[in-house]
Amino acid sequence: MVTGAALAPLAACTAEKQDEKLKNWAGNLTYSTTKVFEPKTVEEVQEIIKRCHKLRALGTRHCFNRIADSEANLISSRNLNGISPIDAAARSVTVGSGIRYGEICKYLHERGFAIHNLASLPHISVAGACATATHGSGIANGNLATPVSALEFVTGKGEVVTLSREQDAETFHGAVVGLGSLGVVTRITLDLLPAFSMRQNVYLNLPMQQLENHFDEIMSSGYSVSLFTDWQTPSINQVWIKSVVKEGESFSAASEFFGATLATRNVHPIIEISAENCTEQMGVPGPWYERLPHFKMDFTPSSGEELQAEYFVPRKNAVEAIQAVQTLRQEIKPLLMITEIRTIDADNLWMSPCYQQPSVAIHFTLKQNVEGVNNLLPKIEEKLAQFGVRPHWGKLFTIPPAILQSRYEKLSDFKQLANQFDPEGKFRNEFISTNVLGETKL
Repeated sequence: MVTGAALAPLAACTAEKQDEKLKNWAGNLTYSTTKVFEPKTVEEVQEIIKRCHKLRALGTRHCFNRIADSEANLISSRNLNGISPIDAAARSVTVGSGIRYGEICKYLHERGFAIHNLASLPHISVAGACATATHGSGIANGNLATPVSALEFVTGKGEVVTLSREQDAETFHGAVVGLGSLGVVTRITLDLLPAFSMRQNVYLNLPMQQLENHFDEIMSSGYSVSLFTDWQTPSINQVWIKSVVKEGESFSAASEFFGATLATRNVHPIIEISAENCTEQMGVPGPWYERLPHFKMDFTPSSGEELQAEYFVPRKNAVEAIQAVQTLRQEIKPLLMITEIRTIDADNLWMSPCYQQPSVAIHFTLKQNVEGVNNLLPKIEEKLAQFGVRPHWGKLFTIPPAILQSRYEKLSDFKQLANQFDPEGKFRNEFISTNVLGETKL
């Protein structure tokens, strides 16, 4: 009786805005339907999937392309945000797919645990980040999908499937970065670390020559290291070094770092913007979740309307790739807000851009000039093509589908998984059919 009462309202779709189509976080993309389901239970998810011919899962809408779009129905994970009790013995926690990192981190820290890494924004959902292999930085840190040890999702037939790293081996590795193509993820289990404290220091104007000679040394100088550049000078504008605080250790940041100078105030990655919404710097110790992101959970993490693109190349080619992009500095200048360069460790997740290769990611935050960006991206992609470049699944790119597909050696196996869990193609949209599955028709 309780289940029946809960499912009754599902006869009609409910939209976040009844009279308007939803937009993504940046406002550059309008989703193609106003029909948005917002289930609160796994049973509701099952019922919705059984009723709908086509649908796509929607997280916190931080993607810049149409990977999460649907012309028929959207199913939001925003209400699937519960937290199960921590399994202290296994050092793991199971959470609802729609919970945001900023919502779970404090809970974990207060109980003595941590997640290994975070993206620059704590505002994104766990399932969305894992499904697209979103990442932070760190020579030894895999992307945000790598601590996933189990996941639960509802298939195209409305069946609940649970896969784990321990019991399902290869199928699990294919499903974690699932791109929303296997089912609607409802719960995720994450490996945890003991809670730790961090400090963050920023250095200004790192000579590019130093980067060329000491890339790995620079990027391994902290637990997580990010470089910011506008490509317009022979220097990296900023180096953000996030380091673990060791108990009883006295620490004083050096005034110089490979020719860069220590910042004497908190700074924003775009130096002209106030650092008010940035996480604390100046070497001040704090919890891991207040240092690993660049932006605070309680503040708007943007300089305004923007577009984003990001490209992954093998870490061994990092310097060559940076030098290749630098030749485009005049074309980049009118459109760029800032570029961030990060490192990500290799993983075994089939559709991850870092599959079996330590990588460097070159990220572009761009002005919302769609025509200009669409003209610029092919030039960047051409410069990086020699390195087998792979784009971030949730950001803008123009790499032809056949070339993109050729760069994922496990793609044929992933297609089999998609057919196994979604035989009717309910979760396929134009983006997935074209860029991932190589289909000409939905």
